[in-house]
Amino acid sequence: MLIGVGTDSIEIVRVRAAIEKIGCSFVRRLFTEREEEYCEGKKDPYSSYAARFAGKEAVFKALGLGLGGCKWTDVEIINEAGGRPQVFLYGQAAQIAQEKKIAGVLISLSHDRERAVAFAAAVSAEAILMRE
Repeated sequence: MLIGVGTDSIEIVRVRAAIEKIGCSFVRRLFTEREEEYCEGKKDPYSSYAARFAGKEAVFKALGLGLGGCKWTDVEIINEAGGRPQVFLYGQAAQIAQEKKIAGVLISLSHDRERAVAFAAAVSAEAILMRE
């Protein structure tokens, strides 16, 4: 069963400007070590950071949080070996998901030269089982 949805879009240049201006403290406040490692391993790390930024905002919305209620690093988006992004919830985000009986969050990320976009769907255990 679908419990919540969220979407977000951001200009890649905005994320790039924030990283170049603020540096490591910006990256560490918003992204986990695994996300940073993934993004920095890319030819264009800024588009990957922007996609994850949009993804996290989409997940917050799917959980019913808007932009408050948990830390940015409570949501982690890591690509599986085949490339499909997967959402991991920690801390307050995991607690909220448990309270709302959310078993997982499905996510789609995309970007072009200018924008990154994400769509997230918070689903129940039945939906996860049907997907597998």
